[in-house]
Amino acid sequence: MPELQWSDSYTMDLPVMDDTHREFVDLLAKVVRATDAQLIPLWEELVTHTDEHFAREDRWMTDTGFSPTNCHTTQHQVVLKVMREGSKRGRTGDLAVVRQMADELGVWFPQHANAMDAALAQHLQSVDYDEKTGRVHLPQALPTEEIEGCHSSSCTPHEESGAKLETT
Repeated sequence: MPELQWSDSYTMDLPVMDDTHREFVDLLAKVVRATDAQLIPLWEELVTHTDEHFAREDRWMTDTGFSPTNCHTTQHQVVLKVMREGSKRGRTGDLAVVRQMADELGVWFPQHANAMDAALAQHLQSVDYDEKTGRVHLPQALPTEEIEGCHSSSCTPHEESGAKLETT
């Protein structure tokens, strides 16, 4: 599987998010290229980075009106759970599963960044959110109800958009 490379298409014009995403891609590349002896320490460094990365984005969502159970946060929780399981399995010597997870993260990240993170970035920009201070400069632009989906048309629940689910 080809190694994930940084692309300007992952740039969201939010410096903290962009720097964090670059670091994720760089750490993932180190994991993919790691020798067996290097693999688990580098994987665990990636897990730690990803935990902090997701916690930061989750805080931004909470600060700007996302429900704690929105699909973006839920995806973060699932990915971290899988990565932590990879750490456990890797420490028992199952390096193949860690390598497979690294390959899968290389497929997952571009999709996540270009859908969920792009939507989050757009939302943060619309409320003039300062990533460093947590301050919302346009509080009047905050949603009046918590955002349940990820604030994008690709994963917003049908109920949120006003569409009805049909049952047969």
